[in-house]
Amino acid sequence: MASSPLLVFSPKLFHRLLQLPPTLRRSLYSTTSKPEIYDVVCVGGGPAGLSLLSALRSHPSTERLKVALIDSQDLTTSRAASDTDVYSNRCSSLTPASLRFLRDAGAWDKVEAGRVQDYHGMQVWDGVSGSRISFDPLDGKNGAGLLDALAELVPGNRFRESRRQYGMEDKGVVATMCENQNLTHALLQRLKDTEGVKVLDKTKVESIQLGPEPEDKALDLSQWPIVTLPGERQLAARLLVGADGANSPVRNFANIPSHGWDYNQHGVVATLQLDHAFAELDRRMAYQRFLPTGPIALLPLPNNKASLVWSVTTPLAAKLKALSPPAFASMVNAAFRLQIADLTYFLEHVGTIDIADEFSWRLPNTSPASTGLPQSLPMVKAVQEGSTASFPLRMRHADTYTGHRIALIGDAAHTIHPLAGQGLNLGLADAQSLASSITYGVEHGMDIGSPWCLDEYVSDRWAKNNAVMGVCDKLQKLYSVQSGPVVWGRSLGLGLVDRLAPLKGMVMGAAGGVR
Repeated sequence: MASSPLLVFSPKLFHRLLQLPPTLRRSLYSTTSKPEIYDVVCVGGGPAGLSLLSALRSHPSTERLKVALIDSQDLTTSRAASDTDVYSNRCSSLTPASLRFLRDAGAWDKVEAGRVQDYHGMQVWDGVSGSRISFDPLDGKNGAGLLDALAELVPGNRFRESRRQYGMEDKGVVATMCENQNLTHALLQRLKDTEGVKVLDKTKVESIQLGPEPEDKALDLSQWPIVTLPGERQLAARLLVGADGANSPVRNFANIPSHGWDYNQHGVVATLQLDHAFAELDRRMAYQRFLPTGPIALLPLPNNKASLVWSVTTPLAAKLKALSPPAFASMVNAAFRLQIADLTYFLEHVGTIDIADEFSWRLPNTSPASTGLPQSLPMVKAVQEGSTASFPLRMRHADTYTGHRIALIGDAAHTIHPLAGQGLNLGLADAQSLASSITYGVEHGMDIGSPWCLDEYVSDRWAKNNAVMGVCDKLQKLYSVQSGPVVWGRSLGLGLVDRLAPLKGMVMGAAGGVR
């Protein structure tokens, strides 16, 4: 009887084996280790991913799902700042719809309330023509806007206090400014309170691949994504969620194309100090001026602080960041208050002129009426040290948000121009919709990684996100034009919307996430 051939160790063969890619090399190994089985594995510990997991842990139908969170960053460092005079330059404008979702998920109660700021109106104007539109949710609604104005004339009135006490204040809130780190910390605290979520931070995903063919009666993981972590640790996901940003490894694994373009612009951000402080119950405003270089927005933070987002060309962004804090503050004031011709001169000579001196003599000679300047716009007094930064602007949209046992949310699914401040709100809406689809699947005995469960999420979110992204993209292109009939047409349109209360209400409703 012939004997079985013996396997002979070959150093040369072993050396070649080590040179193979890790994914292929791992598939050739014979190992007895088995992957850990999870219902949901979320890659990405930003607000979108964290809010999804918070929503799942907050619903009785999904609270017992076995869930894991993977992130390469140290999530224990995500804490709300304690210094009330210093604010992060990474802030987001949260719509009322986003706040309702966060409250339902049990996270908003964990936010450091003293570091968030409601605002109650918006002033938007065209830097070229001066045409303007004002959004005030209380104007024309049961006379509340007029009532506010009259009440302020009565000494010792407590109208604002009673409006907040009896829940009227929320009806006048356009959006709420919140630092990203404050929101992230609140969501992490919520997950910590609920327990049951395996948090694997400071952990990089090494590879994602489909599981091996089953042996005998073993669980068939051949169509499950297997996430490999350092130390050969493996997680098998019934549903793998990519909340891992614009360069999503999960999206790449699922082979989902993402199309779009770069704007060749950067968003310059900073934390500003205004020339006067605001009381807690004061009605705050947000301001945005559309300039040929890109929109500039001033968004309120508590006390006398504000958050700046200014879209400019990439070379100009580098020059603005190199300015001293006093010069940068003067440049921001010029961008909001001067004629386009004067501002163009400033921008063309950044670093070669005394901006503060130029601004001080040009401002008295500039008529506010000629620029559309709102009377309530505060002056920028200073820039918080070290808060000036920038990020590239681009638009990307995935062809679909799901694959077999795959779902994408947030920036992994779409990246949008910041002019409407909707980026994080779209990500939170994704998380809410996906959590709803998973809940429905669990309650009806569906496999939560199957197309039957996930198709509703794609149907709900893809078209809505695409519409918002399209509007933002067209606005960016529309307001980049400096002259001609386009300027006349957009000015006419802005004026008409400002005069038509029902249409303006629809715009505000859409921006606020009203369904």
